[in-house]
This record gives sequence, structure tokens and C-alpha cells, in this order.
Amino acid sequence: MHQIGKMLIAAGLIITFAGFVLLLAGRLNLPFGNLPGDITYQKKNLTVFAPFGTMLLVSVIITIILNIFSRWKH
Repeated sequence: MHQIGKMLIAAGLIITFAGFVLLLAGRLNLPFGNLPGDITYQKKNLTVFAPFGTMLLVSVIITIILNIFSRWKH
């Protein structure tokens, strides 16, 4: 039980940090959601948004950060 509690606290901190990053990105007018590769399809009452370019960029950034932490830990 002790380990699960630690994992939940860590997950909460990560989600909180991600929220702050998104708020900061919104204030700095970063183009998340408007990158090349992001697909938006609109009809009269239907909008489909597939942020493939944004997902790729976020994935690369998270991979780099996790690799830095992994190398730093060992």
C-alpha cells in the first residue's frame, strides 16, 4: 500500500506540473494545436481535431527529459 501511495502522489505532481506548463504555454501564445501535421476537419455541427504534430513534439520532448533523468540517476 505504501508504494501505491507514493506512485499516486508522484502522478498528481506530474499532472499538476503539466497543467502549469499548459497555462504558461497559453499565456506565451505557443502554437500548440496549430503545428504542421495537426489535422482539423469541420462540418456544420461536427469538428474533429487530431493533433498529430503536437503529439509528436510532446513525445520527443518527454523522451528527452526522461532520458536525461535516467542517465542522471545511474
